[in-house]
Amino acid sequence: MSSVPDGKKLVRSLSGLRMVPENGAFNSPFSLDEPQWVPDKECPRCMQCDTKFDFIRRKHHCRRCGRCFCDKCCSKKVALPRMCFVDPVRQCAECSLVSQKEVEFYDRQLKVLLGGGTFVVTLGTSDKSETMTCRLSNNHRYLFLDGESHFEVELSRISSMQILTDGTSPGGQSPSVRRLLSDGRSVL
Repeated sequence: MSSVPDGKKLVRSLSGLRMVPENGAFNSPFSLDEPQWVPDKECPRCMQCDTKFDFIRRKHHCRRCGRCFCDKCCSKKVALPRMCFVDPVRQCAECSLVSQKEVEFYDRQLKVLLGGGTFVVTLGTSDKSETMTCRLSNNHRYLFLDGESHFEVELSRISSMQILTDGTSPGGQSPSVRRLLSDGRSVL
C-alpha cells in the first residue's frame, strides 16, 4: 500500500497527540521537533521557582522546551502548531508567550497566504512589478505566485521578504493590496 506524499498520520507521543506528515520530507519549514525532556532524576526542583518536588508537588515538563517545572510555573495550556499538536499542551510561562505569538502568526498571516491574497510583487532587484495572487502550499513549503507569469518558490530559497501596506480597504480591514519585495536566490 503506497502512502500519499503529503498525507498525514496521527501519532501519540509523551507530550500528546500530533498530526504529522507521513513522509518527513514534507514537513513544514515552520515545524519544530519535540525537545528531549530533562530526565526526572536530573530535576529535583522546579527550574523556575526552585520549589522542591515531592509526592504532593509533582513535576511537569514543558512540551516546548522540555524543562521541569511545578504546576504553578507550568500550568498554561497553549496551542503549539509548530509541533503539530492536536490539542493545546502544557507549557512554561516563557514558552507559552512565544507560542501565543506564533498562534497569532498562524491565525493571521499564514491563514491569509494559505487562502491566497493579491499582492503587487517585485522579484529580486527588478524594478518591474506585477499584480499576482500569492498562495502558500498546504505543507508551507512553497509559495505559488500566479499572474501574467507563474512562479513556484520554495520558501527555504527566499533570503528576505518585506511586506509594505498600501492603505486599508473600506471599514479598516486588512490592506487591500500589499507589495511584496522578495530577494530570492534564483527565484526566476
